[in-house]
Amino acid sequence: MLVDVFFFVAGLVLLVLGANVLVRGASNLAFSFGISPLVVGLTVVAFGTSAPEIAVSVGAVIAGTTDIAIGNVVGSNIFNVLFILGLSALITPLVVNLQLIRQEVPIMIGASVLLLLLSLDGQLSWSDGGILAVLMVAYTAFLIIQSRTQVKEAQAEFEEELHPADQGSWDSRLPVQLGLIALGLVLLVLGSEWLVGSAVVFAKAMGVSDVVIALTIVSAGTSMPEVATSIAAALKGERDIAVGNVVGSSTFNIFACLGISSLVAAPLGLQVAPSLLAFDMWVLLAVAFACLPIFLSGREIARWEGGVFLAYYTAYVVYLILDAQGHDALELYSNTMLSFVVPITVITLVVSLLRRKSGVGGNSNA
Repeated sequence: MLVDVFFFVAGLVLLVLGANVLVRGASNLAFSFGISPLVVGLTVVAFGTSAPEIAVSVGAVIAGTTDIAIGNVVGSNIFNVLFILGLSALITPLVVNLQLIRQEVPIMIGASVLLLLLSLDGQLSWSDGGILAVLMVAYTAFLIIQSRTQVKEAQAEFEEELHPADQGSWDSRLPVQLGLIALGLVLLVLGSEWLVGSAVVFAKAMGVSDVVIALTIVSAGTSMPEVATSIAAALKGERDIAVGNVVGSSTFNIFACLGISSLVAAPLGLQVAPSLLAFDMWVLLAVAFACLPIFLSGREIARWEGGVFLAYYTAYVVYLILDAQGHDALELYSNTMLSFVVPITVITLVVSLLRRKSGVGGNSNA
């Protein structure tokens, strides 16, 4: 088991390193062709933060563990919103002002609804994967076209974050940039193999399904680039980047990860585990709609709302553990959540939304 723990941790490290190396090489290559920092940020960097999820999901398909492929994406998106946004909001209230975010939130919700609809027949076929892949291309094209009409503040924001390599620096030359891209891909492939292999061993040793491991340990691990990016942005006061990274990555996970994975799994496609369809897909949908306060109200996630997000992620993980163990407390726990905690939270969020729309209380900072 210690050996498997080592390979799991090493796999995560390789995934993070591979994503960073890939982004560095691809970003500088894009800059060399005169592509703007904003477009690079919306495409190359967005792809880079989702690269671990893509590598793990595709690797799981190749290894024949499709439950990990789907569970990884569903778990990552739940983790992105509840944990990363929750933790970022605790650091500083997340106020979002860019038009880009107001567009991406409903797109993320639409992607989540589409995933549920495509999964209702118990599988993601190669044709479903084709639909998701086409939407991935369309989504990326939309971001590029939309970026041309962005306000100057958005342009300046990405230019400040992303800089072309200085002339004469070691990574300014084309062969080096191509080498970095190749190295990043190698690290991602190797890291995904180690992570998926050790995750399967963990599932067997703990007596739980591959789905549970994918929804918890694997999804949290592959979301480390998003964690680092959003936390760093929140600490630096770049609160719209903290939110945009999570929302954009969640959409990209559905379109790119599951689209590519389903195509790789052709002709059989990806089989959707009954437990995912009965519970976790609906949690994913609820989590996507939980972002609506950003879109409808004052475009703010206050600290107390961040605390609610974190509490719900904790409750979700506890449910998965109790369910996996067949614990006697599961029924009482589920009834308590459905009968008391969820209604109270919904009422609180509705009241908060109404107060914001009426201008009562202004912006919350606590």
